[in-house]
Amino acid sequence: MIDKIAHRGPDEVHVTTLADAPVTMAHCRLSIIGTEDGAQPIRQAGNMLVANGEIYNHADLRAILGEAAFETASDSETILHLFRSGRSRWIDRLDGMFAFVLATKDRIIATRDPLGIKPLYVANMGGGAIFASELKAFDGVPVDGIEAIPPGHLIDSRDGWRQWYRTPQGAASAEPGFDIGRASRELRLVLEAAVAKWMVADVEVGSFLSGGLDSSIIAAIAQKVRLAQGLGPLKTFAVGTDGSPDLRAARAVAAHIGADHHEAVFTAQDVVGALPHVIYHLESADVDLVRSALPTLFAARLARAQVKAVLTGEGADELFAGYTYHHGYADDPRALADELTRSLGTMHNINLQRVDRVTMSESLEARTPFLDRDLIDFAQSIPAELKMRHTDPEARDATGPTTEKWILRKACEDLLPADLVWRKKAQFDEGSGTVDALSGALASLIDGPVNRQSEGALYERILGETYADPDRILAAAGTWEADRVLGG
Repeated sequence: MIDKIAHRGPDEVHVTTLADAPVTMAHCRLSIIGTEDGAQPIRQAGNMLVANGEIYNHADLRAILGEAAFETASDSETILHLFRSGRSRWIDRLDGMFAFVLATKDRIIATRDPLGIKPLYVANMGGGAIFASELKAFDGVPVDGIEAIPPGHLIDSRDGWRQWYRTPQGAASAEPGFDIGRASRELRLVLEAAVAKWMVADVEVGSFLSGGLDSSIIAAIAQKVRLAQGLGPLKTFAVGTDGSPDLRAARAVAAHIGADHHEAVFTAQDVVGALPHVIYHLESADVDLVRSALPTLFAARLARAQVKAVLTGEGADELFAGYTYHHGYADDPRALADELTRSLGTMHNINLQRVDRVTMSESLEARTPFLDRDLIDFAQSIPAELKMRHTDPEARDATGPTTEKWILRKACEDLLPADLVWRKKAQFDEGSGTVDALSGALASLIDGPVNRQSEGALYERILGETYADPDRILAAAGTWEADRVLGG
């Protein structure tokens, strides 16, 4: 099983059995924090832990728990000490992106971060439980009932399932006297704190830069953080077809913020070669997910040659109403707020699955500061009518022009050129030129008409050829439009 997911951590691989207990754990490590002594599984006082991800408040937790108790510099060790402290709701004190399994002689605890940034699956085997970060680890293994541990949930062999985190419900309309300027200024401060927190590492952290609003905001703030720390310029990474809008925009943003910019061009032939890799690692044949995963793969390959971790702009569309279909909710802020809350809860097996699987296939850690818990709490308190806002606030009708992510643009308008801050959003697979390159690739791979149906069938066939039991994979795949809240 560990061999099948060894791409997630090529630095070290260890397999360990817990003494006097029927527990075996394996871990493949990508060393980011505690690079010298952070090997896993971690064993202490009869307990054993494997963890994936990063605990960004580990320094604060060390101070609270007592530095003397720690044996390593690893952020993951804080999980063990929190558990042993017996503190009420100890799991809720972890701030970051993580999935872990913790074992004692008579107990197993497994959990996943609030939004499901990091994956974790559980299955039954021989009367016991078996866990893995990716579905491919189970392929060919005689297990039953594979299921994803939901975001913000915990499974305890002693106490059963528990949901320890619930996404706060989004606000709809502004109360009388709501101060938009104050809200936008505070949003900026919360966002800056999130980026700084998610840059904590013992290795250099770069940033994806598509040239769109979200990645540009993250890169601009990250550059400020690095310069304030006396470090060199931020490394940024952009990909696209020759002459694509994303490459041009990213180049302009990088020049504006003074980044150390890197870019790569891909072709239709590159897409043909990448499809089997993308679909195998993505663990999905969803057409939209595959399309957006292709440029992510090329960006990950470019970045991994320079850094081990990158910042991304994922989560901004779900928090601030950035998708095209959100414009249909402009006159129903309550439905929009509910839809944003719903979509945040489904990111784990759609966009976050794409980012995690594709970047980790290249042994690169992707970090998503827009999904910081403090930022989520604050963003959800901002009225939805300020996220998808009528350009003319008095034109409250279905035909009036609307601007997506209005409050985010307002909060960050001094960071970037005005033509970027206020331009309309382009999908990553469109702006990078992936759609056009993919059209050329599909024509060489599909006999007959090329349409969405034949494209989906091709992806399912490719997936079926790479797995012994592809039905398991397809059964777990998420879809982009599942259970949308209907607007008025």
